[in-house]
Amino acid sequence: MRRTLSVLLSPLFFFGCSLDDLPDDLNQSTIIYDKEMRYLVEDISDYAKQINRHFIIVPQNGIELITTTTTTTGPVDDAYLDATDGIAQEALFFGANGVVDQPTSTTETRRLETYLDLAKDEGDTILITDFASIERNIDDSYLDNEEAEYISFAADQETLDDIPRYPDEPFNVNARDIDNLDEASNFINITDPRLYSTPQEFVDALSETNYDVLIIDFFFNGKAYTEEQIEQLRLKENGGRRLLMAYINIGEAQDDRYYWNPSWVSNPPSWLLDEVPGEPGNYYVRYWQQGWQNIIYGNNDSYMYMIVDAGFDGAYMDGIDVFEYFDSQE
Repeated sequence: MRRTLSVLLSPLFFFGCSLDDLPDDLNQSTIIYDKEMRYLVEDISDYAKQINRHFIIVPQNGIELITTTTTTTGPVDDAYLDATDGIAQEALFFGANGVVDQPTSTTETRRLETYLDLAKDEGDTILITDFASIERNIDDSYLDNEEAEYISFAADQETLDDIPRYPDEPFNVNARDIDNLDEASNFINITDPRLYSTPQEFVDALSETNYDVLIIDFFFNGKAYTEEQIEQLRLKENGGRRLLMAYINIGEAQDDRYYWNPSWVSNPPSWLLDEVPGEPGNYYVRYWQQGWQNIIYGNNDSYMYMIVDAGFDGAYMDGIDVFEYFDSQE
């Protein structure tokens, strides 16, 4: 928010007024929501890479942010792509409207690919999570993504809570050491470990796979993984090293996270808004406000600090497309 408003409202500072003193409705009316989300991603990236210069940043969905106008014909936003190492997208070929095995329309696939190819041409790795359980659809998903030069994962459940039984091995399985995202040939997106009784059971199950990249939640039922478990997850069953990325939602607050204060239900902070329809426990946030950003990054108590400090190789950031909700409210 401060970047957006500082030029427009600079005379106020001369008279000793700060942005935090301004009424919410005035602040809200000057927000450009797509820019604020870009700034948030860029600032998170800067912060994480100051701690670990090799740290990987991958935002999921909201790929319209790749261009400065959010249109397919707009110029690429270089600062945004420079801040990211990869771009993730759900349901490129299968999983339209949140339905497993439902093909995405050709029109929508082509629209999404236009953005994705802009990012790919700038050096970002493209990660696609399709949703397919029928073997024919799973095969088509992997082959279509490979033809497009994207790496992909075909999830057989929208809940992302299991290791698919098909195929027997990850697509393009290999025994290479994977030290950078652009070296990966496959990944698994399994951010809900609810089918596993303990963190170690979950870690053991993933250790018996040969995926090049693991995308998991930072917590197991609210508990962080141990240093030994992190190191165990880094090795594929065939002995090769792989990358470990932590899921984090930067565009919505969730009431099952460590930062949640039960008093917020009746006395919410200024950045906390209504519950997301159809997503119990998830809440819209004014992601441009400092209070929310302090939770996500910038200090030793922040979510991103914990992820980097725990030894994860990167962050897989969700909630990017929430800027569209705020645009729709104008």
